Amino acid sequence: MQASEVPRAVAAAMSTASSLGLAVDDAIVLHDSNKLTLRLLPCDVLARVAPVAHQVAQFEIDLAQRLAGSGCPVAALEPRVEPRVHERDGFAVTLWTYYAPVTPRREVPPADYARALDRLHAGMRKLDVPTPHFTDRVEQAQRLVADRDRTPELADADRELLGDTLRSLGRAIARRSGAEQLLHGEPHPGNVLTTANGLLFIDLETCCRGPVEFDLAHAPEEVGEHYPGADQARLNECRILVLAMITAWRWDRGDQLPNGRRLAAEWLSQIRAAL
Repeated sequence: MQASEVPRAVAAAMSTASSLGLAVDDAIVLHDSNKLTLRLLPCDVLARVAPVAHQVAQFEIDLAQRLAGSGCPVAALEPRVEPRVHERDGFAVTLWTYYAPVTPRREVPPADYARALDRLHAGMRKLDVPTPHFTDRVEQAQRLVADRDRTPELADADRELLGDTLRSLGRAIARRSGAEQLLHGEPHPGNVLTTANGLLFIDLETCCRGPVEFDLAHAPEEVGEHYPGADQARLNECRILVLAMITAWRWDRGDQLPNGRRLAAEWLSQIRAAL
């Protein structure tokens, strides 16, 4: 989120929660990306805030409720208020249960991670939800790479490498035989909570359809070794594809990730080595 918008977003979250009868006199920023994630105190509620024009919050709420109702390992909405999107001062605010972390994410055993993701996928297979195909997200990355105005610092050779990798692997993975289903879209460690209730997945706005290996490619490499029935050849292709996608995002002139350009350069080297 743009730095200039953060104070307004915080104020919108605090005033929204207060208007719903929750006690709020402080807000701690937990994460700042396309959404601002806050811990509101003393009510101890998690608030997610995004500009109204750039959010799919109602989709995320509806999906989270359906998955939680099926026993899937997903974070729950805040039970003390109505489960809906609250709009205030140009922001969409959603309120969720706050879970105190019980172990660092880097210490999550790969087998536990794989079991939790397998449970999530099992629940998602039961849902008929209209979502983009994973190749739609690949095409978004391709358009970014092809747009010199949006990626002015990307060298020609690197632009060609990323464009070719996204195009060829996206097609190759889509052509491979195998089942496709509803996916989380980005189940990387940053979207996994370690709680007293076990591992829980958050941030469902990136859901798409595709092979489970596309989701596995976002998780640590060891997780794929424990996931039942994973196609290792497809998974290897998906890992390179996902690496190319996140590398493309880092070259966006509007990207605000700290050390984003350094990471992008490192990942380009990894893509060359993998190919």
